[in-house]
Amino acid sequence: MKNVIDIQHLSKSFGNNEVLKDINFSVKKGEVVCIIGSSGSGKSTLLRCINLLEKPNGGKIFYNGKNILDAEHNIYEHRTKLGMVFQQFNLFNNHNVLNNCTVGQTKVLGRSNDEAEKTAMKYLEVVGMGQYINAKPSQLSGGQKQRVAIARALSMEPDVMLFDEPTSSLDPEMVGEVLRVMKELAGSGLTMLVVTHEMEFAKEVSDRVVFMDEGVIAEEGSPEQIFNNPKEERTKEFLKRILKEM
Repeated sequence: MKNVIDIQHLSKSFGNNEVLKDINFSVKKGEVVCIIGSSGSGKSTLLRCINLLEKPNGGKIFYNGKNILDAEHNIYEHRTKLGMVFQQFNLFNNHNVLNNCTVGQTKVLGRSNDEAEKTAMKYLEVVGMGQYINAKPSQLSGGQKQRVAIARALSMEPDVMLFDEPTSSLDPEMVGEVLRVMKELAGSGLTMLVVTHEMEFAKEVSDRVVFMDEGVIAEEGSPEQIFNNPKEERTKEFLKRILKEM
């Protein structure tokens, strides 16, 4: 399978703080890759660089063979190809659920209202939120908001879905409903890059797990290799600590 995303020697600093150091890694079409690691290890920054929400200081990011850091690359067009789901949902509070899922389609993709609504309904049904189309975000639970956020990203019909700790703001009883939707998406062949603290999800659903520590990729491999037989001492330490907390 070809690489959809190919990252070479990526670096990112905020002032004197070097958050990403010489990152090299790729994602193939249809692959589900989970990125794990302690808070502050650079996971979310890596995702935000791929979506150009942060501008890297050095290196290259190839998306379908084109370096997205080239000056002539169209950032806005690029972002339509990558769906992003954030920790904090980022829904439009003054719009109902349906409008949240159509506004990007009509404004950015130029779809007609009819087409946008049809597409939005399709994905709201996928995430189990079809009956809530007239609700405002303030009327929804955290888990429901996150499922709407996933439907909104899917409605743009992106090539790749980026998830930035999509369950970390949720109450424990709502985590399952969001992970269930993500598992179904992973099973549908969607290319997914997921930053997560949910180790069971990473173990069950990923094709590959990437462990980041202090701004570098310390280790990557199959879920079985990373969870059952990690090579690096710092991977072992991290897993021992996180699995004890669970």
